[in-house]
Amino acid sequence: MARRLAVPRRGASAGLGQLLGARQQLAPSSFARKPTGAPLSLRLCSSCVYPLRDHSSAPWTPSSSFKPNQKKTTYPPASSLTLPRAAQPAITKAAPKAGMATHATNPLEALTKPNIGVYTDPAHKLWVDESGPSLEEVKKGESLKPGEVTVGIKSTGICGSDIHFWHAGKIGPMVVENDHILGHESAGVVLATAPDVTHLKVGDRVAIEPDLICYNCEPCLTGRYNGCLNMRFLSTPPVPGLLRRYVNHPAVWCHKIGDMTFENGALLEPLSVALGGLSRAKIALGDPVLICGAGPIGLITLLCIAAAGAEPIVITDIEQSRLDVAKQLCPRVRTHKVERGVSPEAFGESIRATMGGVQPQVALECTGVESSVNSAIYSVKFGGKVFVIGVGKPDMQVPFMRLSTQEIDLQFQYRYANTWPRAIRLVDSGVLDLSQLVTHRFDLEDAVNAFETAADISKGAIKVQIQSEVDSTAW
Repeated sequence: MARRLAVPRRGASAGLGQLLGARQQLAPSSFARKPTGAPLSLRLCSSCVYPLRDHSSAPWTPSSSFKPNQKKTTYPPASSLTLPRAAQPAITKAAPKAGMATHATNPLEALTKPNIGVYTDPAHKLWVDESGPSLEEVKKGESLKPGEVTVGIKSTGICGSDIHFWHAGKIGPMVVENDHILGHESAGVVLATAPDVTHLKVGDRVAIEPDLICYNCEPCLTGRYNGCLNMRFLSTPPVPGLLRRYVNHPAVWCHKIGDMTFENGALLEPLSVALGGLSRAKIALGDPVLICGAGPIGLITLLCIAAAGAEPIVITDIEQSRLDVAKQLCPRVRTHKVERGVSPEAFGESIRATMGGVQPQVALECTGVESSVNSAIYSVKFGGKVFVIGVGKPDMQVPFMRLSTQEIDLQFQYRYANTWPRAIRLVDSGVLDLSQLVTHRFDLEDAVNAFETAADISKGAIKVQIQSEVDSTAW
């Protein structure tokens, strides 16, 4: 008998959101076909929504969401588990709704927009092109595997890692080697479900947790699945991302968001990054805290530690406009503009002055920049902690003796685990208000301009989101 791994119950949220901006119709012929990467799928039991475990090894055929790539990409198997192949899965149809037209029993029949995605490649090009699963596959459920749902993506945030993969072509050992779809901060609506999926239905609004794990390694079995030894994280090469109109995804990683806006639903991913760090940093009520960097992660971290009762709080950045946003989000925060060329020692003294003579107990470093990490190390008190949430270059120099003689703990955060239900509760209850973070919105067809805006610091963008319509009166 297949063993089951408990999955946290999903939260629900309230509120009514609207997507902003005009939507454009796009014909399939608007884009030249480009080869795309191979798909990813999570092996799930055909009779439940839980992953199979302790089964014998056997070959596995992936979903047909993507057309063959001329530059063939080889993916390692997600695990050695056997996926029982059932008959062609039928899509779950929505119940009829009053006022609906001829597609009352199956809203998918009303879909006309093709699936498109946002790509980059080793030459650092950026473009929008057709993607999988195709519109016909979505309407017929041909590419849907057991345990999966088809999600119509409504909002996707652009992460700094997306820009880095575009500009640099890699982050550490993760290298763009073929045409690659970006995006991992997404929310949308369930369009279809495999027959074995019972906890989600057509029309449910969901946020997508973009990690696919093996359920067999020690990190998975001990609940720290962000360290999965066989992790496939969407948008991290070679795994295609979520910047598409339609995506097939394991239902266990689709979190219900109720009436939460799709914009806030997409912000649950960066919020999870912040929550993962704060959980390990163990900030206590009244702790003096320094935040280095007022980008999206830094600002979300600010909202979290303010809600947790940290005091005083100082946030730093090289851009005054971002510090102004921080002040709007949290009026009691103290801001400090970083001047280039200032030594880490001098920076530490200036932070103490900004805090009124108090040194931070914890510094949350949200940039990953070497000079900022070192400045944080010179800011915290004896026995303090520097917690690095930001992602930086592969090798850095740090002041070892400062860390040693001051007994400063240096810790790091890698993605997140078990944070999404908590994130949904915090936004749903109003404890955290993320509504001011989205400053720029673009249609999926205009994604190139969206990326250029997000990458240009002079544009003043905090969080840029790319939004899409799935043109059906059923949702």
